[in-house]
Amino acid sequence: MSNKIIRLPEVKGRTGLSTSTIYLHMTKGIFPKAISLGERAVGWLEADIDQWLDERIAVSKAANNG
Repeated sequence: MSNKIIRLPEVKGRTGLSTSTIYLHMTKGIFPKAISLGERAVGWLEADIDQWLDERIAVSKAANNG
């Protein structure tokens, strides 16, 4: 498992989600939680984002095939 931490601009680029949608999904428990890197800095584990994307792809493919 990768321990690489990615910051918000990269998370937005990889997921295609806006900042507000990312934080809304986090509060709903449907997006990986951010990790505090300091008083005013957060990041996400790259592996968590990759897993979330893989799950979205699998759900989408299942819906399109079913």
